[in-house]
Amino acid sequence: MRTRTPAAGLLVLTLALAVTTLSLLQSLVVPMLPVIAEQLGVGAGAAGWVLTANLLAAAVLTPVIGRLGDTLGERRVVLGVLVVISIGTLLAVLTTSLPLLLVARVLQGASYGLFPLSISILRRELPAARLTVAMSIVSSTLAVGGVIGLVVTGLLTSDGGNYHRPFWLGLGISLVALALAAWALPDRPASASGGVDWWGAVVLGVGLVLLLLPLSQGHTWGWGSPATVGCLVGAVLVLAGWVVLQRRRTHPLVRPQLLTDRRMLVPNIAGLMTGFGLFASFLAVTQFVQVPAAAGYGFGASTLEAAVVYLLPGGVAGIVLAPFAGQVVARIGGQTTLLIGAASGLLGFTLFALARSTPWVVVLVGLLTQLAVTVAFAALPALVVQAVEPAETGVANGVNSITRSVGSALASALIITVVAGSADATGLPSSGSFTVVAVLGGGSALVTAAAALWGRAGERRAGRRPDELADVEKATACAGEWSPVSGIR
Repeated sequence: MRTRTPAAGLLVLTLALAVTTLSLLQSLVVPMLPVIAEQLGVGAGAAGWVLTANLLAAAVLTPVIGRLGDTLGERRVVLGVLVVISIGTLLAVLTTSLPLLLVARVLQGASYGLFPLSISILRRELPAARLTVAMSIVSSTLAVGGVIGLVVTGLLTSDGGNYHRPFWLGLGISLVALALAAWALPDRPASASGGVDWWGAVVLGVGLVLLLLPLSQGHTWGWGSPATVGCLVGAVLVLAGWVVLQRRRTHPLVRPQLLTDRRMLVPNIAGLMTGFGLFASFLAVTQFVQVPAAAGYGFGASTLEAAVVYLLPGGVAGIVLAPFAGQVVARIGGQTTLLIGAASGLLGFTLFALARSTPWVVVLVGLLTQLAVTVAFAALPALVVQAVEPAETGVANGVNSITRSVGSALASALIITVVAGSADATGLPSSGSFTVVAVLGGGSALVTAAAALWGRAGERRAGRRPDELADVEKATACAGEWSPVSGIR
């Protein structure tokens, strides 16, 4: 049993690599869907389930994994999750069957639980003065890993290569993360008593599936179809019943008060909008730059060029910025940091709406929107940690992770509907559809800003200094202890 406290840098590296596995596996299939459809001999709609199956599994598993970490101990649950996603990724590497590939993607959906577990471990192992920067570094890999996944997929499939290639990379990273976690993570007693509310988990899972399924398939089914409307109505009814069920449980999966507390509403609303903005940026930029210039707009970029030229600068900037973003959170608080991120996102989407005729402007758009996501992801775990007791850290961050997933699914559904629905006889979308996407992305930034201002107002009325972090009040005391090499020391 490993009980000694690991070095802070090693702990952060281990958890950052684990969360990178999550974001990498999430994003690497996005540019591969046409390749998967072609090589497996299925239609685009069937190939789309490769994304949908992963998203639905994540929605069901994330809160359960967060609660298991709180009640069983984070180390054993992290190791179990990494084993499951390694098996799933190996299956994805070996199979040439769509049903088995969907099973693999369901297993990979357990990876979404790694983020709330990582935040729980950091809260337990690190002193308050170092916590904010560490959470920022680990959280930033959610966005950065997504860019890396797009770039690597473009590189590995640029010559028309087999769709298995990117999964080989995912398998390698998963196994390295598993080995490093087995060596570095300490084994501690559980932080919460009681078990997992399995009935609550089942009902929540059903409600989330009914919500996310039409969001991901609505463009195929039709937004007014009985299936889409029925699923959305069912989601409302089931989730309302879940809240009633949680109120009657002695040890609920999620305390209903967490869902109505202003301190949790702010990061959850911001998480929803940040997930929306992340995918709005990814999809808008990559689709726009790949439109042939003969259409009167677009640059005729390849999938690889779209990722490397237009998205990678933002990913690199996110890696560099993450430790500094943590310092900003520690100095001025999560709410104000959210406002800064929202301003960056709003500027990026405004440029995309008004001045996207030259490549360097679109590169700048990708940079600004990626920085907005990085800054928001630095602030969100700090705000969640501020709002809950240590015994609820895992499940609370799990709920926040779900809001980001719902936001991403909503962005994907709306953008595909807007862009694909504007296609003319040549199959190319209209330029105006990208303006609509930019407006939607800018709107998500405005909602994030409004949520942050609402949170600040609540803190003032409660008599607290704005953005005070309950667990990191002493963070500024170590402002000089940050190292540009490891982020913390």
